[in-house]
Amino acid sequence: MTQPQAIQLDAAHFDAKARQWDENPVFRERGLKIADAIREAVPLHQQMRALDYGCGTGLLSFPLRDELGAMLLADSSGGMLEVVKEKIAAQGVSNMTTLQLDLLIDPPPQRFDLIVTSMTLHHVPDTDQILRVFHDLLQPGGYLCIADLDQEDGSFHGIEVDVHHGFDRADLSRRAALAGFADIRFQTVFSIAKEQAAGPRDYPVFLMTARRTRP
Repeated sequence: MTQPQAIQLDAAHFDAKARQWDENPVFRERGLKIADAIREAVPLHQQMRALDYGCGTGLLSFPLRDELGAMLLADSSGGMLEVVKEKIAAQGVSNMTTLQLDLLIDPPPQRFDLIVTSMTLHHVPDTDQILRVFHDLLQPGGYLCIADLDQEDGSFHGIEVDVHHGFDRADLSRRAALAGFADIRFQTVFSIAKEQAAGPRDYPVFLMTARRTRP
C-alpha cells in the first residue's frame, strides 16, 4: 500500500483561514488558558520586551499586553498579520508591533526578555534549531514559554499532514537543555476535543517554561 503524500501546512493555508480564526471559541479559550498559565509561571512586568512567535491573530498576546512592555508579534502568514494589525489599530494598542518572520530563514530581529509561542512548534521542521534560535534571542535570565500538543498518533491533523505529531515532554526537555535552557518545567494547560472515527478524543496541550541562565 502506498503512503499518502505529505501535505505541507504553509503560510498560504493560514492566510486563507485568518479572517475566520477568531470565530473559533476553542482557539479563543486556548489563548486565554495559556495566558493564565504564563502569568502563574513567569513574573511578568512592564519592562519585559516580548516576542510572540507564530502569533496568528494575537489570541495569546492580547490577553498579556497590559502586563508586558514592547511586544513583537511575528508570524510567517501575512494574512494573520493583517488581522493583527487591524486589531491593534481598532483597540488603540501602543506596545505592539508586527513582523513577517521565519526564524529558520530570516535573521533574528533583536533580543527579548520573554518568548511565547502557542501551537507553533509542531509546524517547525527543525525543533533543535528553533530552540537554539530562541536561546540566542533571549537575554540572560529570559524566559521561554512553549505551548503545544503532547505526543499523539497523528490523528490530530491527519497522518498525511507533514507536521510533528506533538512532543514527548521528556524528549523536548532534553532538547531544550541541550540548547542551553535550564529550569525546564511542564504543565497541562488545555485539552482540545476532536471527533474521530472511534468517537471523541481529547488532545492535551502543555506549557513548557524554561530560562536562559548563561550569557
